[in-house]
Amino acid sequence: MSDSKKLPSGSDSSSKEVQAFLQKLAQTPAVKPASRKGRLIFALDATASREPTWREARRIQADMFDAAASSGGLEIQLCHYRGLAEFGASPWLARAEDLRRRMAEVDCVGGLTQIGRVLEHTLAEARKSKVDALVFVGDCMEENVDGLCKLAGELGLLNVKVFLFQEGRDPAAELAFSQIARLTGGAHCRFDAGSAQQLRDLLGAVAAYAAGGLKALESFGRGRGGAALQLSHQLKKP
Repeated sequence: MSDSKKLPSGSDSSSKEVQAFLQKLAQTPAVKPASRKGRLIFALDATASREPTWREARRIQADMFDAAASSGGLEIQLCHYRGLAEFGASPWLARAEDLRRRMAEVDCVGGLTQIGRVLEHTLAEARKSKVDALVFVGDCMEENVDGLCKLAGELGLLNVKVFLFQEGRDPAAELAFSQIARLTGGAHCRFDAGSAQQLRDLLGAVAAYAAGGLKALESFGRGRGGAALQLSHQLKKP
């Protein structure tokens, strides 16, 4: 990322990175018309190391629908990869219980990352119908960075912003995720392993943005408090 968009990467708590991410999200323009629901692809690494965060995401996923409800609603498509080149994508879902059921059907299985397939799938969906954002949650990257950047550039041309939430501090993942975010106009943020509130705030913030843009994000911040509330205060600054 350029210096003006780079997130903090020192040894401080990742809560500062969460705040930096939310502040950057506040500066991201929204183009969704009010006549349709927001559409968000929610992609997770379901390899063996992801089991604790997968369980946590399953527990809090309804918050994304709640965050978007007052701004026209949200459709979410769940994507995951795991095992020996296994990749799955759900239909577009408009109810939290349907997303929860789909997530409950997936167990984490060891394997290599398939971030490229996530980006390729998102491209295919965006070429069929508008996709407002892709959210990816993972902890590592084991692919060719240049290939991922090519796909990210194509997503950027379609105005699909990618928001990458990195658990842990794997340097290869950090490099790739920051490049993907820069090329799509999205953002990359690390969060603490096991921090349900940080993940909740991040997912809720992007869901609100996908559904209704910056005004929806501000409203979400007032109702939620915490990191999201601090973001809404940023919106009031010149």
